Amino acid sequence: MRRPLVAGNWKMNGSLESVRDLLDGIKRGIDEVRVAEVAVCPTYVFLPETEKLLAGSVIGWGGQDLSTEGAGAFTGEVAASMLNDFGCQYVIVGHSERRTYHVESDELVAKKYAVARAAGLKPILCIGETLEEREAGITEQVVARQLDAVIDLEGVDALADGVIAYEPVWAIGTGKTATPEQAQDVHAFIRGRVAQKSAEVAEGLRILYGGSMKPDNAGELIGKPDIDGGLIGGASLKAEDFLGICTAAN
Repeated sequence: MRRPLVAGNWKMNGSLESVRDLLDGIKRGIDEVRVAEVAVCPTYVFLPETEKLLAGSVIGWGGQDLSTEGAGAFTGEVAASMLNDFGCQYVIVGHSERRTYHVESDELVAKKYAVARAAGLKPILCIGETLEEREAGITEQVVARQLDAVIDLEGVDALADGVIAYEPVWAIGTGKTATPEQAQDVHAFIRGRVAQKSAEVAEGLRILYGGSMKPDNAGELIGKPDIDGGLIGGASLKAEDFLGICTAAN
């Protein structure tokens, strides 16, 4: 049985005060979350405060990205070892905003997955299609290409150490959401593609939905057989909304 995971991607949002309030609110309501594993991914500068406030709780935390390099003259980058220093369990790799705004290739994302895994972090691998790609009918080709980049570099067994987040790019921050049936179709395709190489890895692989999940649609989405939780953007910035999604797995 795959345990659902709900992870909050705070993106470049928050202040020290708002982070404290948000984490306090999540901690106050976490006892109502009886099934899902819960994690938050703040921006780097708030990791120390996140570690301080969540230490000893059931809530995990992680980074939003990492460098392929271990150390050196790479201004603005953050190494896997630095995330480890602040107790991170997770790190997001290949988010569509990184792929788009920072022109990250499938090969670079795969290397980041490998670096995270080697450091003992659990990578959350984001894959998904743009609106143009969906309208062109190539959704499966796009997610297969992005997924295969990791499998080709690391082997299918490496997926057992991570999580996949399917994020239809056209449904991120737009208010649009894939229907539960649309999301399930792509999740089933992803699991089936992994199963072609390893049925065991595919069965245990958690595949999250990452496109405008909210409290009012979370239950129906997570209720689908191949949707194992969510990678939550905007709704993760309000404790009540985030907890509403987390409890949907109950």
